[in-house]
Amino acid sequence: NYLTRVFERNHVSYEIIQRNNLLQHYPSDFDIVRFSGDEQIINALKKHPVIRAINSHRQILRYIQYSTIEEDEEITGNKRKLHRSPSNHIRIAESLQAPKLWKMGHRGAGIHVAVFDTGIQDGHPHFPNIAEVTNWTDEKNDHDTIGHGLFVAGVIGSNKECLGIAPEAQLHIFKVFTNNHISYTSWFLDAFNYAIIKKVHVLNLSIGGPDFMDQPFIDKVWDLTSNGIILVSAIGNDGPLYGTLNNPADQMDVIGVGSITVDDAISRFSSRGMTTWELPAGYGRMKPDLVTYGSFVRGSNLVSGCKVLSGTSVASPVVAGAVALLASSVLHRTPNIINPATLKQALLASAHRIRHANMFEQGHGKL
Repeated sequence: NYLTRVFERNHVSYEIIQRNNLLQHYPSDFDIVRFSGDEQIINALKKHPVIRAINSHRQILRYIQYSTIEEDEEITGNKRKLHRSPSNHIRIAESLQAPKLWKMGHRGAGIHVAVFDTGIQDGHPHFPNIAEVTNWTDEKNDHDTIGHGLFVAGVIGSNKECLGIAPEAQLHIFKVFTNNHISYTSWFLDAFNYAIIKKVHVLNLSIGGPDFMDQPFIDKVWDLTSNGIILVSAIGNDGPLYGTLNNPADQMDVIGVGSITVDDAISRFSSRGMTTWELPAGYGRMKPDLVTYGSFVRGSNLVSGCKVLSGTSVASPVVAGAVALLASSVLHRTPNIINPATLKQALLASAHRIRHANMFEQGHGKL
């Protein structure tokens, strides 16, 4: 092929890295190549019409971090903090009045939701509706030894005890972070391509980072939404400073979610807008898109039972679950409206403004 000819013509040793995952037998839109060479080699590759770009293969600059804190401690910095069963925890489904739709027969059935996180525990009693579990990391199994991915999945679709918002949604669990919180752009790209192949309706990313220069990642996010996948992502835990948004939640085609407390106040840790992509050439855009409960939310524990977690990584699956619930209510009547533009507009148009919070803190308002 072209890569082989270019490298051999320039007497450069190279290796095309094989990817041992579900997509190894599918056509791919990228290759991972290890080689030593100069700018001349790179320029030769860039000139070929089928090569869109060449980027370094790097550890992904998006992260999920954890630390255990006491009930009365504040949350600062980009961390998803575990709490010890505070008395003011939020039963999220009841707080958002999801049971009203449940009584009408809408519980998320027929909607496929992808959860990109740290995996899940096999045989967990809260999850009878797991469509599949896939591992995109270099670890040998898809078990979640941390509990973050399992908690996020539970907020969306737990069917027992601490109920998720859409308890009958079909969950597709994508393990894209190792148990040491490591990931690479290529892992995400392959997993994103698989989500497109599987035609999931909703994709939740409770991760984030300040890096909006990772062009392959950003391009693939656009591919997801252009293929009709509704992408929901955490805006970040770098508040209360402004201009601290995380990617991909700061992208226009993504529903970027911030956090509020049980008292409808903006969580101190929730990142604030405006977007920084456009600076210094102009003004940034308004983000987050909306906010919802992300402080002291009750969800699934690692083995069984429930625990409490705070962070925008909790607020994001709340919105993803709400999208799944809404989508299930129209699935058999007008399925064509289940798309990123329509569902996002429905959420923003129905959001309620919060007093004493500006647009860079709350976006369009509370879910």
